[in-house]
Amino acid sequence: MTWTITSEPYDSPAAAALWRAYYTEVSDRWYLLHEGRRTDPAELEREIAAGAGADLAPPGGRLLVGRYDGTPGGSAGVRLLDPDTAELTRVFVLPELRGGGGAPLLVAAAEEAARALGARRIVLDTRTDLVEARALYARLGYTETGPHNTDPYAEHWFRKELGPARAVN
Repeated sequence: MTWTITSEPYDSPAAAALWRAYYTEVSDRWYLLHEGRRTDPAELEREIAAGAGADLAPPGGRLLVGRYDGTPGGSAGVRLLDPDTAELTRVFVLPELRGGGGAPLLVAAAEEAARALGARRIVLDTRTDLVEARALYARLGYTETGPHNTDPYAEHWFRKELGPARAVN
């Protein structure tokens, strides 16, 4: 069983299903922590529709879908913020596939996509309660920095300088 990662349209069926799973998990996690409840279903539908992901389409972005043994199991997106800076977003692996190496592969593929877009650095934001994500980014060489955006849910910001593209064998 292996992971394969490919660029895909942000609105493909696989991407849409992964976005729904991602948003449901992070939204429910926030509401359970702060309000003791899951996300209201109507709000969930509005937010999923509002965050469709058009900014992850070429020419300024890419959405990557990871498949584990052929089945969609994770995603990562990049979008240019300026000619030298890309933002990493939507890094997600289905719960049943976590711990199998998919997340580092998705992040590495996103970094390569950022380089292909011309970026020299990559930034991201995350929340305090997403401790697994923060640990992943630190393990992959990301450094916590000051804010690069004003997202109301962002509590931690990370940055990584991108070296030259790596040779693919």
